[in-house]
Amino acid sequence: MPSQLPLPARLQSVQRQHIEHVFQLGEGLDVPQLPAQATIRRSWLRCLNEYQLDPTRPRPARVVPQQTLIEHRESVDELLHVARAGVDQLYQQIAQLGYVLLLTDHRGITVEFRGDPNQDQQLRRAGLYLGADWDERFAGTCAVGTCLHDRQAIICHRQEHFDASHISLTCTAAPIADPQGNVIAVLDISALQSPTQHESQNFSLSLVTLYARMIEDAYFLQRYRDCLMVRLDTSREFVHVNGRGLIAIEENGQVIAANAVGRELIAEHRRRWPPWSIDPTPMLGELFECDIADVLSINSATDDQLRAFRARVDNTIYFISLLEPRRPRPAQAHPTPSGLPEPLARLGADDPAMRKVQKLTERLRNEASVNVLISGETGTGKEVVARALHNSGQRAKGPFIAVNCAAIPEALIESELFGYEPGAFTGGRSKGMRGLIPQAHGGTLFLDEIGDMPLSLQTRLLRVLAEREVMPLGANTPVKVDIRVITATHRDIDAMIEQGEFREDLYYRLNGAQLRLPALRERADKLYVIRQVFNDVVNERGGRHSSRLRADAISALLAYAWPGNIRQLKNALAFALATSESDEITVHDLPEQCLSQRITQQSHHKPADTHGNTDHTLLEMLKAQHWNISAVARALGVSRPTVYRQMQRQGIVPPNWQV
Repeated sequence: MPSQLPLPARLQSVQRQHIEHVFQLGEGLDVPQLPAQATIRRSWLRCLNEYQLDPTRPRPARVVPQQTLIEHRESVDELLHVARAGVDQLYQQIAQLGYVLLLTDHRGITVEFRGDPNQDQQLRRAGLYLGADWDERFAGTCAVGTCLHDRQAIICHRQEHFDASHISLTCTAAPIADPQGNVIAVLDISALQSPTQHESQNFSLSLVTLYARMIEDAYFLQRYRDCLMVRLDTSREFVHVNGRGLIAIEENGQVIAANAVGRELIAEHRRRWPPWSIDPTPMLGELFECDIADVLSINSATDDQLRAFRARVDNTIYFISLLEPRRPRPAQAHPTPSGLPEPLARLGADDPAMRKVQKLTERLRNEASVNVLISGETGTGKEVVARALHNSGQRAKGPFIAVNCAAIPEALIESELFGYEPGAFTGGRSKGMRGLIPQAHGGTLFLDEIGDMPLSLQTRLLRVLAEREVMPLGANTPVKVDIRVITATHRDIDAMIEQGEFREDLYYRLNGAQLRLPALRERADKLYVIRQVFNDVVNERGGRHSSRLRADAISALLAYAWPGNIRQLKNALAFALATSESDEITVHDLPEQCLSQRITQQSHHKPADTHGNTDHTLLEMLKAQHWNISAVARALGVSRPTVYRQMQRQGIVPPNWQV
């Protein structure tokens, strides 16, 4: 045990008293001021005797370098992807109470963080920050480190911390295990200040334990999504919504893996019947009084898709539901399982606003007499919806003519839309031109950015819609047209009408039905959209079907706000595919603006991100790494786009690019 050294004068009296208590425990004394929890006492003794930590020398918080943090995050990227929803949900509940949230890996490094930006400096000094190291061997007794050592949820409240610099903190942590029971992460909520009573944190312990279990189960469901699973609970009413037990099985009933509740059931089974414990993963029929056929028929043979089975170990009745694996949906042009034609089904997965759009579009697809107005922010996919409406209806074999009213010069838009006869005006084609509206005959005319159409032309368009005929410039005879008109805008047409910028009668003619598209940041099916757009970009680039998005890249894409919506997403993925040096797209391949704000903020504190340090070393580093951009980005702790941008700013050109 370290010898008791003279205490530095700067330590406050409460810290001096705390250090005295640590030494008293180390000397075998039992005084009332020592921690009541046996877990904390054992940890203090480990810190003194095993780790040789000196309580008279409080350590400043240790935050690992940016590159080290990236490596730790990459090692748990699949868990981070699954855990985000639970992390965000928990933080929303505790933020107003002054708590911050940490998610660490199995080595105690904080890989995810939520906290009040207004307390940024205080949290960083306290170690409540992204990249902070809370390993018990370094930080001493603390919620994260001691939770990792003992593999159980714990409160470490104020003076229960070993290090005197931490005694104002209150921290509560719970372990997160993989399907084999190995602790892979710790969920922690902490506060800089708290009531002195230890009991004040009891609810925090329940809350953290609950969310750790939810994240653990979500991770289990993700890992075994392609397997048969049973969900079980002793309450029939809660099986479908919150069944506590999860067991993945083969089709013959062989157990593959289980969550914490399932693993405990298996452990009890082994303790009760040792002869059945030779195989570490028993058959489901050994755990419950059931035939595998009874389990596999649950979904088709029961009204509520539940069956009751008795556990052999203690005769407890469990209610069991069957979760069948997700099967890849074959490409088809026929109605999908959702009941929608394939072009409409592709528009979204499980977003309420998009589901409303899909259902309304399905009803309108064959109603050619009803003109449709699609509204939404720029880049939300208005033309995609218009094409899906066309391709799913009776006019699918006819032409789909898309016109961007904002992209055609005002002087030419009339001739482009209506066409013109030979010699109609100087500079025109000698043979004249068939306009875009006549070209849409028998099909669909899509007028994008209709709000940018000049008022003079709005009058002529209104006449086309009313009379279903077009008068080309210079012609004497109108041309009959059979068209369905779909329009789109990101502008507030009602406000334009009030300001005299858009004809009210034309608006009502166009707005037979309105489809409002949600912004990408608001959609609940962002993951589906990301995967769909990624596959589309891959196919457009020649079908590199081996290309895949790694979980850390997906996490960054899900976290970004997407002001440019789906169009910006497509550009970002095209950039990543064009610049990636492998078929696996990682977070480092994404454009800089798509990175999580927390990572970006953290990287801004590194000297390598400042112009001074990077500008002086970039060329030498590029040469030393043989112009391997990825290697340089890893060394600097930044993304590859940042390196490219710095190269462009400094005029650095790789040898293989030079003419």
